[in-house]
Order: sequence, then structure tokens, then C-alpha cells
Amino acid sequence: MKTLKFLVVLFICSAIVLVSGCVGEQQYKDLRIKNDTQSQRISELDSQLQATKLNLEQAKRELETIGSRNSIEADTLTQKIAALEEDLAKKKVLIASMQQQLINGGAQLPVELSTMLEDFAKNEEMVTYDSARSMIKFKSDLLFNKGSDKVAADAEKAVKSLCKILNSQQAKNFDVIIAGHTDDVPIRKAQTRAAHPTNWHLSAHRAISVLNVMTKDGISSERTSIRGFGEFRPASPNKANKKGNPLNRRVEIYIVAKGI
Repeated sequence: MKTLKFLVVLFICSAIVLVSGCVGEQQYKDLRIKNDTQSQRISELDSQLQATKLNLEQAKRELETIGSRNSIEADTLTQKIAALEEDLAKKKVLIASMQQQLINGGAQLPVELSTMLEDFAKNEEMVTYDSARSMIKFKSDLLFNKGSDKVAADAEKAVKSLCKILNSQQAKNFDVIIAGHTDDVPIRKAQTRAAHPTNWHLSAHRAISVLNVMTKDGISSERTSIRGFGEFRPASPNKANKKGNPLNRRVEIYIVAKGI
């Protein structure tokens, strides 16, 4: 009788584990499907955005050609330009929002992990933590020297401290996306341009440098990926005439569900 009870309990426990595993796998499959659908929609919107840009540029050229010779046609073109600019702005906001959802992947961090990340950010001058987006942000001015992708010594210590959290039991079921950003100041020094031809290159190279520090400190390569956004995803408006903004020079680290 005792043996039978034991077997029944064992069967129930095994069933619970099996069902839990299936639910977890199904959640990841659902996230991947959602991610693929989102990516396709973003691609479609981006194509529409590029077409709108071309129409806008053409309308502006036509307006310059007409000048003040035909006020009625000029007024029509001015209205068309305003409508296209409004449409362009809306599409940019929508794409940015959808891309952000794509990065986050709908991952909800455990309370213990979120608390650990909050405490980490409080103790690091160069770091902020956004719990709503599951994102750690490093200020690039403190993380790197100007125009460089080499992680500064003090900053490397901070990244290693983050790695301890990401290697913890609470974080083991999450992946890491490292996203580099710059301001809109062009790269002018020939020596710097040789290594980083554009801000896009610099942002990606900086993300790779942070990734290298993290993998050396025990973060599995299978858990990591990088993105480089250059100057094209500003957190705050840049100053006029390509004078940049320190808030836009940053590296963001997203903690996301596995497989995103």
C-alpha cells in the first residue's frame, strides 16, 4: 500500500514537472512567434517610412523650384510637406515603440533580481536602472574615453559587478542584449575614423567591448547579443549643428526572456 502511495505521489510530481516544462517551452515559443510578427511589422513600417522620406524630399525640391512664382501650387506643396512631416514623425514614434517592445520581449524580472539591480545602480555613479524596461544604462562618457571603444578600468569593475548579478540563480533564465548609442557629433579624427568609420560603427564596437568583458567574466556567449544604434535612437534631443548631447552617449543592457 505504501509503495502504491509512493508511486502515485511520484507520478503526480513528475506530471507537474512535465507540465511546467511544457508551459515554459510554450511561453518561449509564443514569445518567438510574437517577436517574428513584430519584426515583420517593423520592416513594413520602415519601408513605408523610407517611401514617405522620398516623397517629402521630392515635395521640398518642387517647392524650391517653384519659389514664389505660383502661390496656389506653393501653398498646396507646403500643406503636403506638413502632412508628410507629421506622418513621418508618427511612423518614427511607432517604430521606436515597437522596437522597444521587441528588445524587452515581454520579460518580467523576478522581484529579487529587480531589487539586486536597483541596489547595484544606487552604488554606481555611471549606472541607472529602469525596472519598467528591465534595462541597465551605462553613461558612455564614464564607460569609455572619447572616440574609444575600450572599456575604462573603473567601468570594467562596474560591469563585472553586474556580471555577478547576471550569473546569480535569480538571473540564470534570462538573456542579455547590449545596445550601444552615440550622439550626433560626426567622427572627425582620421585615426578614430579608421577604427570606427561612423557613429553606427562606434556604437556597435562599444557594445561588443562590453560583451567581451561580460563573457570573460563568466556570462555565457549563448545568453548575449549586441545592437548598435549609432545616433539614430536619441534619448534626448541633440543640440543644434551637430553638437550632441551627453545623455545620448550610452550603453543599455536589457535583461530579456531566453530566446528573444
